[in-house]
Amino acid sequence: MPEPFNTRLEETLSAEELAAVISLRHRLHARPEPAGDERATVQTLTAFLAAHPPDRLICRIGGGGLAAVYDGEKPGLTVAFRAELDAVSVTESSGVPYASQIPGLSHACGHDGHMAILAGLAVRLARRRSATGRSLLLFQPAEETGEGAERMLADLATTDLRPDACFALHNLPGFPFGRVLVRSGVFACASVGVRILLRGSSSHAAHPEEARSPGELTAHLIGELPRLPSAFAFFSLVTVTHVRLGNSGFGITPGEAEILLTLRAAGDQPLALLVAALRERVETSARSRNLETAISVHEPFPALVNDPEAVSFVRRGAEDLGFELVEPQEPFRWSEDFGHFTARFRGAMFAIGAGLSQPPLHSPSYDFPDALLVKAIALCERIGTLLQGT
Repeated sequence: MPEPFNTRLEETLSAEELAAVISLRHRLHARPEPAGDERATVQTLTAFLAAHPPDRLICRIGGGGLAAVYDGEKPGLTVAFRAELDAVSVTESSGVPYASQIPGLSHACGHDGHMAILAGLAVRLARRRSATGRSLLLFQPAEETGEGAERMLADLATTDLRPDACFALHNLPGFPFGRVLVRSGVFACASVGVRILLRGSSSHAAHPEEARSPGELTAHLIGELPRLPSAFAFFSLVTVTHVRLGNSGFGITPGEAEILLTLRAAGDQPLALLVAALRERVETSARSRNLETAISVHEPFPALVNDPEAVSFVRRGAEDLGFELVEPQEPFRWSEDFGHFTARFRGAMFAIGAGLSQPPLHSPSYDFPDALLVKAIALCERIGTLLQGT
């Protein structure tokens, strides 16, 4: 049976330790970096971990990530927790003193908070080692582009650090503060970016009849493609994210157009059916108008499928700590490349409510709530303890 544990959250970290974790988050928040270029972020984390040294620190894993290993007193399971390093292309307007100093970039998804949670867990592990097993803290690059997880997994495969179980969390604005949300099966949707290029031929703007312009088809597709999901019984969504028709100016009837969309569905196979339907619709429409088309897919994210046994440890941990626990009836619409982890290892992602009044994720005014750190650190530690059976 697991040993008795302390349910007083204020004793998870000392006041000094919590202040250091909050300060770390604020520094990370002020200096966001894009996917695949998180070098300063890793340096900041490495400096923090030096004060709470792991038994092993592996740098440049997954292309530019970090792995910290904290060994228990005796052999046992390897339990991994993952956080993301990258920021998003959103200009911040939160007004906090530590707001982003990098134009056009911010931690509007809360990855600074996720990193701080794992840093706080490192403080706990360095001070109070597990009786058995080891904890593997993974700071992963390039989550926002869907590339980082596969790269990190490829590098992990060359080490002795194969996880027996893996976990990740995401803060979730719009839900009561501290509420834990977890479900077995599909937790978050599969998604993919689709780029459509339409090519005809341009003409003088005074003689549009001499062009093969994609203008009319572009307008048609913008309205039609988001309605594609109505043909399917499963949940799916098509969102137009960018449109370009011709070039800026007044003298040329356009001969080329570009449409960018995000497609998502509650499973990998449903997403494949949606992509195929979109491709057929676009190609058929383009041929009927004597236009050439090129369709490409980008930034694919698999469906994130939670293992039922891993979910049971999240549930037990939340219940032990007295946290409100809810099982969502449907998968979340957003995507997460942690699905690559749960496809290979027993694992689960869960969410923690960031508050009903919090701005939504990717909003210019979003800022991860510091008060959530202790709750999340305590839950991660409890999950690890339950898995090790100590």
